[in-house]
Amino acid sequence: MTESGKITTDVDSLRSEIRDKSVRVIDVRRENDYKQDHIPSAVNLPLANLLSDDSPERVLKLVNSMGIDDETPVVVYDDTFGALASRVAWTLEYLGHSNVTLLETTYSHWKSLGLENDSQTPEIQSKVHSMHLRPEILATSDYLENAKTRDDVILIDNRERLNFLEQHIPGAISLPYRTLASNDNILRSKEDMKRLLDNRGITGDSEIITYCGSVGTLSGLAYYALKSVGLPNAKLYVRSFKEWKSLQKPTEKQEDASYWDLSAE
Repeated sequence: MTESGKITTDVDSLRSEIRDKSVRVIDVRRENDYKQDHIPSAVNLPLANLLSDDSPERVLKLVNSMGIDDETPVVVYDDTFGALASRVAWTLEYLGHSNVTLLETTYSHWKSLGLENDSQTPEIQSKVHSMHLRPEILATSDYLENAKTRDDVILIDNRERLNFLEQHIPGAISLPYRTLASNDNILRSKEDMKRLLDNRGITGDSEIITYCGSVGTLSGLAYYALKSVGLPNAKLYVRSFKEWKSLQKPTEKQEDASYWDLSAE
């Protein structure tokens, strides 16, 4: 996230940054999709490639190879309502890269606006990025097990409502990822997002930990949703519910869920 606290970059700003050659754009879609067409000057980092080994040492090599040093502004986009882009952006943040934002919309919408795209793979000069890990934005299973019993911690489950009702980490609040977007934007406006979070009791100085189904994509989007309204103390449980279950840690079911509980709102 940039020092100014900006979470997303709007379409017009990105277009002028590309013209000024002052930004590194990362396309996290599959390689075949990228090769077909993409935002001009974008480099390709499919999420699956990143997740095959997201150790800081390997991520640093990827970042260097994409021509990103500590000062390079980075904008990440996808075609999956911002979830995949969020996971990549968060990973850069964890590595210590402070100037990273999400494109405010998806690639499909970019194209539907008739904006520039091409199929050229840019030539990139490798750069040297430092490593300043930020463990304060990461939650591990051990950390979460201790933290979830504290009064000053809020745990958010970003999976579909039905998955939450069936099984979730004890004490979690349901905030389905589908509720975070608005129209063509991957995130609601700040005022609208604040209203949504306030209604769920997600406010104040609490430490907030987000999780989803398996690799931290849906919850990555929620991480940036929290940041967008200025909630400073957010953590991502990257390995999410899949790891929690595999470690046979406690889960609970919503026994008394009524019919309306299945709706996203």
